[in-house]
Amino acid sequence: MGFTSARGVLTLLVLTASMLAVGLASRSIAGRPANYWNFGFNHSFWGPRNGHPFHPNNNNTTRPPKKFIVGGSEHWRYGFNYTDWALNNGPFYVNDTLVFKYDPPSKTTFPHSVYLLPNPWSFLTCDLSKAEQVATVAQGGGEGFEFVLKNWWPHYFACGEHDGLHCKEGMMKFFVMPLLGPYHG
Repeated sequence: MGFTSARGVLTLLVLTASMLAVGLASRSIAGRPANYWNFGFNHSFWGPRNGHPFHPNNNNTTRPPKKFIVGGSEHWRYGFNYTDWALNNGPFYVNDTLVFKYDPPSKTTFPHSVYLLPNPWSFLTCDLSKAEQVATVAQGGGEGFEFVLKNWWPHYFACGEHDGLHCKEGMMKFFVMPLLGPYHG
C-alpha cells in the first residue's frame, strides 16, 4: 500500500511539473514576451531558422482552432488508452474542440458519459465525487458531444459510468493542458 501511495504522489508531482513547464512555454512572464526568458539558449543555434517558436523574427502564424475526435476512429470506448491518444495528438490549444463520440446505451452497448474532474488527484484515483458531468450517456451519438477548451488550465476528462470503473479499469481518462498562441513549426 505504501509503494502505491508513494508512486501516486510521484506521478502527481511529475504531472504537475509537466503541465507547468508546458504552460509557461507559451506564456509571457512578468510582462515580458516568452522569448525574453531564453534561459541561456544560444540564439545562433536556437533561432528562428532552427525552429524556436518564440523568437520575435520567427514568422509563424496562428492557426484556426481545430476539432479532435477523442480516440480518433476508436471514439470514446472502454479499453482504449486515451492518455496515449492525447500525447500523440497534442498539443492542444485554447479554443480547440474535443469531440466525444460514443454509442447511446442499448442492449448491445455499454453506456458512456464524460466528466470533468477537478484536480490531478481525482484524475489519478478516478474519484468522481466532485466531478462535473459535461455529457450524459445520450449525448455522444451522431456527431458526438463537443467540448471547447476555453481556458488555459488543465482539463481532466473521464468516463463516469459504473461508479468510475470505466475510468479505473477501462482507461477512459486523459488530461490536456491547452496552450496559448498556437504556432506552426
